[in-house]
Amino acid sequence: MDSEAQKSVLVTNARGASPFVILCDHASNRIPERYGDLGLTPSERLSHIAWDPGALAVSRVLSDLLDAPLVESTVSRLIIDCNRALDAPDLIWTLSERTRIAANENITPEERDYRIAQYHRPFHGAIDMLLEARRHAGVETIVVCMHSFTPVFLGKARPWPIGVIHGRDERFTKAFRDAMAAERPDLNIGWNEPYAALNGVTLTLEKHGDGRGLEATMIEIRNDEILSPDGVSQWAGLVARSLQHAREARKQARTH
Repeated sequence: MDSEAQKSVLVTNARGASPFVILCDHASNRIPERYGDLGLTPSERLSHIAWDPGALAVSRVLSDLLDAPLVESTVSRLIIDCNRALDAPDLIWTLSERTRIAANENITPEERDYRIAQYHRPFHGAIDMLLEARRHAGVETIVVCMHSFTPVFLGKARPWPIGVIHGRDERFTKAFRDAMAAERPDLNIGWNEPYAALNGVTLTLEKHGDGRGLEATMIEIRNDEILSPDGVSQWAGLVARSLQHAREARKQARTH
């Protein structure tokens, strides 16, 4: 792996004792130097089109609270979206919401292959290595994919402060939702909101969770909830407790 590929993924606390493994594929808005600014303004590069604001901050607190490994992409989704299949039309975005990404239009097959090799494949390869090591060690593993979403999309308000998304197996996600609802009965929890697997947004979840026969869930927090340290701390605490309660509920379900 060359230096560019090595810089495209970061694994922390790989030996964490937690059963949970945190994956954050939209963690960064970093655009490698070779691409300049992609023709975008500073505000566009800071916006949700480039990454999931707050998702990495929550992921890092979760990693600390749970003693969980964390794998994060360090490259903006505008270079390549690590949560998309290689044949997905939005693997390399040319239009995100209403923002045109002109620099991504008409890229050559060689450039597409370069981005896959340098940024997409190393992220998923690092996850595979981590999960394989845990499998060989006989360590219980539950995959948690962390994301954030915008309060408004294409003019439509999104009322849920948090949404949960499942892959082919919904059981752990349901247990997680139920655990949150037990602690916060007033909480508006979106089920397969603001997206669902049918929208093609669950590659990481399904590849590393369902694909390995592991329990897994995808969590989306509305980004206006996690732009301050207090918000990050409160949501990370609730998510951590709910993950632990969901794990216990699933263990009990398997023994009955």
